Amino acid sequence: MIFSNLSQHARYEELHPLFARAFKYMRDNDLYAFAPGRYHIEGDDLIAIVEHVSGRTREMARLEAHRHYIDIQLLLDGDETMGWKPLADCYNPVGEHSIERDILFFLDAPASWIPVPPDHFCIFFPEDTHAPLVGDGPIRKVIFKIAVQDE
Repeated sequence: MIFSNLSQHARYEELHPLFARAFKYMRDNDLYAFAPGRYHIEGDDLIAIVEHVSGRTREMARLEAHRHYIDIQLLLDGDETMGWKPLADCYNPVGEHSIERDILFFLDAPASWIPVPPDHFCIFFPEDTHAPLVGDGPIRKVIFKIAVQDE
């Protein structure tokens, strides 16, 4: 898991071939003008999901994990806190991994909570679980889904 300010994006661009493309997309587009929805930037390999939702309580948030995508979650506006826990420390899955949605939820509690101000992002890798959208009031964010490279 990585937490950083958008101004520091260059530090992370070498971690994955599509990270530079994702950060360029963030810089070159007025993300505030995007309607909620899914935007395919590089086919299914790089997708932006724009969300305008109401925050939820920590008790309502569930940890989630993805096998085939890395998330870069960028907060545009609002008050958001994200829970985090290593996937290896999660023992209470809810059902099976959804291949269609690439998601598995857990009943485990996060190991830590990260307050995320606007213009900051978290990167969650497949070995991370995260509980997003915790906060008071409306949250506007963009989640960049980056396909995991085949080893």
